[in-house]
Amino acid sequence: MTIGTINAVEHSELSLKNVSVSFPIYHGGSRSLKKSLLFRSSGGQLASDASQRITVEALRNVSLGFRTGDRVALIGNNGAGKTTLLRVMAGIYEPVSGEVRSRGRISPMFDISLGIDGDISGYDNIRLRGLILGLSAKEIEERMEDITAFTELGDYLDIPVRTYSSGMMTRLTFAVATCFEPEILLMDEWIVAGDAGFLVKAQHRIENFVEKAGILVLASHSTEICKRWCNKAVWMERGEVKLTGDIDMVLDSYNAVAAA
Repeated sequence: MTIGTINAVEHSELSLKNVSVSFPIYHGGSRSLKKSLLFRSSGGQLASDASQRITVEALRNVSLGFRTGDRVALIGNNGAGKTTLLRVMAGIYEPVSGEVRSRGRISPMFDISLGIDGDISGYDNIRLRGLILGLSAKEIEERMEDITAFTELGDYLDIPVRTYSSGMMTRLTFAVATCFEPEILLMDEWIVAGDAGFLVKAQHRIENFVEKAGILVLASHSTEICKRWCNKAVWMERGEVKLTGDIDMVLDSYNAVAAA
């Protein structure tokens, strides 16, 4: 197993070669029919490891390659392996076998509220969240004016965020999450943020954010969003790649099977 990162970022690249991911079920000693059926409904496959523990094979021998300009939709039923695949690309999950390589900074947009500390101010949370996103302290300060202006929170940024309403918190986290130009952008569903008054402004910002990405990999159940933003698709089924190619071709094949 090898995980490597190439530092040159003139052109973004992301590749997986024969990547497999499995999770042991520590209290899964019984192979009852009920457990097997429950698992099959989630889309994965059961196996056993060297210690005879039942494992969930979340990904099996996945090989993919993306370059600058690729806008890739991950499609498939719930449990097909889309989220696991995104987390492997982001380096959150380590494969049990295979190789993941990237050129360019990877920006996972799975939980934009990750790292928020309720006891510190909005300004300090901007700095904290920026560091989690991989920005340097200098980069955060360079973007501070844009972030604070976009939130429209004014003096509230000086007080602890535990006093914020949910709408105010959304404004803060969204502004930080979209303050830079991503090289490799990973998204688990499209981001929708804020109240009605903020939504149009937020939608415009996320569209500009996505357009600047060198590579986009988006897991979504929305055919409309996939067709609008992606030029390629990967159809996942039970942890394996079933089909890759042009977005329209893959979606047509997937929808034909779903309708059968």
